Amino acid sequence: MNDQDPRQGPDWVEDVKAEVTGMAKEGINHPSTKPVLTGAAIGAVAGIVLPVVSWPIGLLAGAGFALYQRIKK
Repeated sequence: MNDQDPRQGPDWVEDVKAEVTGMAKEGINHPSTKPVLTGAAIGAVAGIVLPVVSWPIGLLAGAGFALYQRIKK
């Protein structure tokens, strides 16, 4: 039996692909671009402040988290 929420299934890969493709095509006009860039900036700043994490890792983590939050909605 598959009692999972449909958004929890393997379709999230397609959602990510569609979202990233849309952001690449539409640029700053895409509704997800600004939140993802903001998340990347916050992650980069956190990476600079934290002694164990470098800014590129923080940037990727922040962008990934913001993209996840957009797709989860």
